[in-house]
Amino acid sequence: MAESRRGNPASFKRRRRRWIKQQGKRLIRALWDFFGQQSLIGAPSVWPSDVFPSVRPLEENWHLIRRELDALLVQRDLLPPFQTISRDQRRIAKGDRWKTFILVGFGSWSLRSVRRCPETARLLAGIPDLQTAFFSILAPGYHIPPHRGITRGLVRVHLAVKVPTDGQKCRIRIDRDEHHWQEGKCLVFDDTFEHEVWNETDEERVVLLLDIKRPMRWPGRLVNEIFLWGIRRSAYFTRAQIRQGRWEDRFEAAVTRADNYHLDA
Repeated sequence: MAESRRGNPASFKRRRRRWIKQQGKRLIRALWDFFGQQSLIGAPSVWPSDVFPSVRPLEENWHLIRRELDALLVQRDLLPPFQTISRDQRRIAKGDRWKTFILVGFGSWSLRSVRRCPETARLLAGIPDLQTAFFSILAPGYHIPPHRGITRGLVRVHLAVKVPTDGQKCRIRIDRDEHHWQEGKCLVFDDTFEHEVWNETDEERVVLLLDIKRPMRWPGRLVNEIFLWGIRRSAYFTRAQIRQGRWEDRFEAAVTRADNYHLDA
């Protein structure tokens, strides 16, 4: 029986995937140290927002972003849970309490999403080395358990677009310190440090989440480009891209049906 399992092609594929995943984790952890050593902005868990002057226009024009977000939230029931797009998030994203609206994924712009948020997209286009951008929509009472990002080659930015009135009950722990969002301000941090989020209010919290390439010396930049090139060609990204396209098809169809209904009513 054991011999039969070893000869089973499906079992072999599972073992191969596990082995690849284990080796990938070892490589990623080694790269964390390397990227930290190559960093031109040090390796703290949190930076002041002026480490990236290019995000200042987001803060200065955040009301334009909020206006486009409010229009999206009219259709919040149609927005996808995070794990619908990225299956790797299933451990930390449950039900439909954490939703997303993706504009950029690892350098690939979602053109249909951009058409719904043109001002946001215009502001994002002015950020050099932008890799990822999406609205992260957290339901009231939701907790995102402790987790870590996959690479120190990127720096994470949260532009707070919609913060509950009782901001002290909506917080993020990064490493050992807790932080609170302030509307119109950016929180800049290294998401490879363990972090978790609580929204202990009866209002939703929304940030525009960005990933920007970490400024590094040239050896680090070269290795980072190779690493990101690999991610863009991995199942981690390509499958998420396919799921994003399918969701956009359904979203556009649902919005069109709703628009036609109101025209006919």
